[in-house]
Amino acid sequence: MVGGPSLAGRVWGNISRNARAVGRKRLPQRYYSAPFHGNAAPLQISALKPPLGKHCLLPRANRDTLPRMQNFRSAAVHLPGWTLALLPLSLVSLGLLTLSQPTALAAPAKVHVVALGAVRKVPYTPPETAPATGKSADAVMLKVRPLTVDGHQKEWTTGDAHDVTDRSFTIRRALRLNDALPGDAAPRWSWQPGPWLLVDRTTGHITALHLPDFDAEVSDAVWFRDYAAYCGTAETAKGGLFAIVAQLGARRAVVQKQIGKWPQPAPATPVCKPAVWQREPMRVILQPTGGDAITFDVVGASSLVEENDSADDQN
Repeated sequence: MVGGPSLAGRVWGNISRNARAVGRKRLPQRYYSAPFHGNAAPLQISALKPPLGKHCLLPRANRDTLPRMQNFRSAAVHLPGWTLALLPLSLVSLGLLTLSQPTALAAPAKVHVVALGAVRKVPYTPPETAPATGKSADAVMLKVRPLTVDGHQKEWTTGDAHDVTDRSFTIRRALRLNDALPGDAAPRWSWQPGPWLLVDRTTGHITALHLPDFDAEVSDAVWFRDYAAYCGTAETAKGGLFAIVAQLGARRAVVQKQIGKWPQPAPATPVCKPAVWQREPMRVILQPTGGDAITFDVVGASSLVEENDSADDQN
């Protein structure tokens, strides 16, 4: 075969010309697609050595062993993942929005129902009636009522509720304590006023408030806006009776001034008179029983941040 191309050269030339014709017109139906690697065609084309995994076009011969080529209009096109980076950002965002929109529409916000039930009277023994004080231990009645969320009881409460905002209110919790000694055979339940709660009507969330130096047996908090004024007892070794003004959302008390000693051998009942608030200028008067009244000016704005709100929305 001197002076002319070999068989492999002629076949490769035909393949190259047909491949260039792909972009100009539809492939003739007598050509079929098959990879060089693993092809069982009788033609000896191993000398062509195309890249591994590439496809070539072979003549009509051996059409029974080769799959028929798909029409360009019906052929599947597989795009690599990096081609998404070439698409306009608006198209990608539109696709993501279309996928997420049904899920967002299918999950509407749940509406919660927060309510206070009917008042119920339960036996209650105040601390000042303990035998150690030499006073009568006759039980008195404590008014309690259930706090329900979506029809399910969450807490027992006592006293009146205070509306802090149009969606939040505070109310005092009522505790049912077991007063039985370790050697008693049966439990001995006793009702006692407990700490204060902050209730969100929108979300149904209930938060226990940790008011500074609040003593459930001594403190009687009086609310104004998001401030609570009361007499508290120090938890330190020195003790002491303090005038406290606490604010919801604040880490420290707005007012904390010692006004007496604590503990006392025979404390008065109540230890302090209820606080008296004044709106303009905002001030509060606290007076221990048998002592002098003290007036405190309160300066500041609301620091309460409700759930799903931001600090920028507060006045």
